[in-house]
Amino acid sequence: MQADVPSFIQEDNALGNSPNPPKGSATASGERRKAPRYSFIATTELTDEKNSMKLSGRIMEISRSGCYVDILNALPVGTLLTLQISCDQGTLKLKGKILYIHEGIGMGVVFVDPPDDQLKILDSWLAVLPPAHAT
Repeated sequence: MQADVPSFIQEDNALGNSPNPPKGSATASGERRKAPRYSFIATTELTDEKNSMKLSGRIMEISRSGCYVDILNALPVGTLLTLQISCDQGTLKLKGKILYIHEGIGMGVVFVDPPDDQLKILDSWLAVLPPAHAT
């Protein structure tokens, strides 16, 4: 018996179809990522922890260690955030830090000290996702 595929994986347009990471970044230099990436579509509310500014974006890829957010007006690299990620499977709330930006397109965010209860939710989401296409 095959389980129903969650609706948040219906789109397969992910970071693999986004511009290449900036030169000199870990992913541009060919280093392997800590965790596999997965195609994932969800909404997110980002809160800049320093000045409480809130932005909305769309998650395009996710892993156990971070995500890629489609957003027109990215915040600066190094900005600490609170991410509230919502999809049809529930909501996840994590701290993050912006690793790189693609001006006018999106940004890569690494999760910072994720709580065990939130990691359990994330793991349950990742368990049913196909890996993202490598570029």
